[in-house]
Amino acid sequence: MGYILDLRKELGSRPLIMAGAGVIIINDKNEILLGRRTDNDYWDYPAGSMELGESFEECARREVFEETGLTCGKLEYFMELSGEDTFYEYPNGDQVYLAVIIYICRDFSGELKVQEKEVYEQRFFSIDALPGISPLKIKSRIFEKVRNYIKSR
Repeated sequence: MGYILDLRKELGSRPLIMAGAGVIIINDKNEILLGRRTDNDYWDYPAGSMELGESFEECARREVFEETGLTCGKLEYFMELSGEDTFYEYPNGDQVYLAVIIYICRDFSGELKVQEKEVYEQRFFSIDALPGISPLKIKSRIFEKVRNYIKSR
């Protein structure tokens, strides 16, 4: 998060366009991996902002490894997010509009490790029994699309 933190030093909490990537990790039981975030206490998939010079896919792989300890194999493009619905205000007052690519990953390896700086708990959940996710409309739409993806396979 060096790039975004550097921008924050200059611009304060003003809205930024934040490019990034996220990954919906699905295990062989069709459960998705979610981590409970330290900044807002909601459950979410691994995701984060890009660093300078990084591609969406590189960002996705790095964020998964940093947050979970897992290494992604094949990533499948799932959806993109941008626009008015992606506005988010962090608990500290920082504001962003997201421009994000989300991938699906069923091909992963490694051992789950909690990165306590951003996530303090993580588990796989059935798509029909998700824990407390963000009340943002965009999040419910993402998880509905994930539900349809899993049910159609």
